[in-house]
Amino acid sequence: MITLYGIGDIFEGGHGETKDLRVQWALEEVGLGYRFHALDQTAGDLDSEEYARISPFHQVPVIDDDGFVLAESAAILLYVAEKAGRLIPTDVQGRTLVMQWCFAAVSTVAPTLQCIETIEIFDHEKTATKVLHETRKLAERWFGGVERRLEGREWIACPEFTVADIAMASVLRTIRKTDLMDPFPRIKSYYDRCYARPAWRRTLTLAAERLGMTVDQLR
Repeated sequence: MITLYGIGDIFEGGHGETKDLRVQWALEEVGLGYRFHALDQTAGDLDSEEYARISPFHQVPVIDDDGFVLAESAAILLYVAEKAGRLIPTDVQGRTLVMQWCFAAVSTVAPTLQCIETIEIFDHEKTATKVLHETRKLAERWFGGVERRLEGREWIACPEFTVADIAMASVLRTIRKTDLMDPFPRIKSYYDRCYARPAWRRTLTLAAERLGMTVDQLR
């Protein structure tokens, strides 16, 4: 059985925002059996030597599938899809398209949105106003590409929902409380479609139970 290492408790502001949720979402989508191993960041679990042996950068998520240990959320999403034979096409070109859009989510779109999020959280003196402005412009450039990709499409990589959609939707979720998606109607509709899926609702319910919060607090 797969063991998913994720967050059981975290410092203020991080509840419901961690990358273990995207892996749990994929597991709920494909129906693979798994157990959740909750880590307490506030108690230093992520910094322990024991955890360092399976997580090179002291991060979540990590999975252990009967001795096969894997870190990095996009890699885990692809592994789950391949193992289950779901959420990824069987032909090489279709599978490569899914990989492309997983990589696009985590290596192109995500770093820019994470920069915006970091500035807005920590720039209390508003000294990074120009940096924030330029970073938002870069995010709008990436969103323009995603918006074009979604023209006439329901999902980002293939005609059917895949792990690339979990990756992209999870990245977009980091800026859900801002106005960044407002000028991009296709992205907004895509975001809503992704998060209307029953497997995500199950994931959010499980996270709320684990964190001792309500689902509404994590939305």
